[in-house]
Amino acid sequence: MITDIYRFNFGGNVCTVEIGMSLKGLNALRRVPVSAKDTLYVYDDNTEGLFAGDIEKITGREEESAAVRVVIDHGEEHKSWESVNRILEKAVESDFGRDCTFMGIGGGVLTDLVAFASSVYMRGSGLILVPTTLLSMVDASIGGKTGFNYHGYKNLIGTFYPAEKVCIAIETLESLPENEFNAGIAEVIKTAMLGDEELFGMLEREKKRLLGRDGELLKEIVGRCVIFKGRLVEEDLRERGKRAFLNLGHTFAHALESSVNFKGILHGEAVAWGLLKALELGAQLNITDYSYMERVKNLLLDYGFPLKYDSIKPARLISAMYGDKKKRKGNLRFILQRSIGDNLIEEGISEELLNRVLSG
Repeated sequence: MITDIYRFNFGGNVCTVEIGMSLKGLNALRRVPVSAKDTLYVYDDNTEGLFAGDIEKITGREEESAAVRVVIDHGEEHKSWESVNRILEKAVESDFGRDCTFMGIGGGVLTDLVAFASSVYMRGSGLILVPTTLLSMVDASIGGKTGFNYHGYKNLIGTFYPAEKVCIAIETLESLPENEFNAGIAEVIKTAMLGDEELFGMLEREKKRLLGRDGELLKEIVGRCVIFKGRLVEEDLRERGKRAFLNLGHTFAHALESSVNFKGILHGEAVAWGLLKALELGAQLNITDYSYMERVKNLLLDYGFPLKYDSIKPARLISAMYGDKKKRKGNLRFILQRSIGDNLIEEGISEELLNRVLSG
C-alpha cells in the first residue's frame, strides 16, 4: 500500500514524516534499530495495550520481553515533570547511552513528553514519534516543540527538538474515542483558517465522511496539515516570526485549560473555543471580517464544539493568560485574522476589552 513521505529541514535537522494506512506498511518503523540497548519504547496506558506488541514486532523484536518499555498515564493532568522523570529514570536504569532512541507512541501529551525527555537525555538522543491521535498527527508531533505543564501553566517548560522520524498510520485512529477524535478536528480547522482555503471547503463539505473516519480522506487531510505546518516551521523553527501564527486561538485555549486544572476539557475543545474568541477579539478591533467569523463559527458548531463556558469567570481566564509563555515584556500576544490566511499579531490588548470578549 502506498505511503506518503515528506522531508523537512527544521533548523538543520532533517525530519522524515511517513503517512500510511497501516502500521505494517510504514518503512520507517521497520528500519528502527532493534538492539534491546538502543530503543526505549514509551506508551501511555491506552496505547500500550493497543499497539505495543505490533510496534515491537514491526521493528524486529520477536519476543515481547526483549523490549525496554515504560508506560505513563494518559491525559493532560499527567503532562508533568513526574511523567518526564519516569521516562528518564527508565533510560538511566536501562543503561542507555547517548546513541539510544526514544520512541513515543501515543497522543499529543505523550509525544510532547517523550520529545522533551529525549532532548535532555545526555543532551540529546534519537527521537521517533508514532502519533496515534488526530491532534498529534496534524499538530503536536510535527515541528519540534516539546514540553510539559508546570505550576498550573500550559507547556511552561519545554525545548525545540524535532523528531528524526514521525510515523503516522491512519488505522490507529480507528480505536480512538469519539470525543478525542472530534477534538483533533479543531487543529485541522485551525490549519485551514491559517491558509488552506481548499481544506476549509473540504471540512464544510465532507463532515459525514470525516466523522465516519474515512481512511483516504483522513490521509489527505493529515497530509495537508503536515505539509502546511512543516513548511512554516522550516522558515521559523524557534517561533521568532511566522510560526507564531500557529498559536491562533491558543492564548485563549491555554488559559481555559489552566483555569480548569487541565481536567474536563480536551485540548481540541479548548482550541475550538479559542479560535472563535480570537475572531471575536478581532471583530471588536475592527480587524476581522464579520462574515468570515460567522463562517468559522458555523463550522465549529457543525462539528459539535461547545463554544460557551459561562461558569469560568473572565478574571480567572485573564489571570491564566498572564502566565502564558507567549507574552512578551509583560504584554499578551494574540494571533488575529482578517480572513482566511490573512494573519497578524496584536499586542497591548486592554483588560477591559478582554473582559468584554470573554463575557460574550
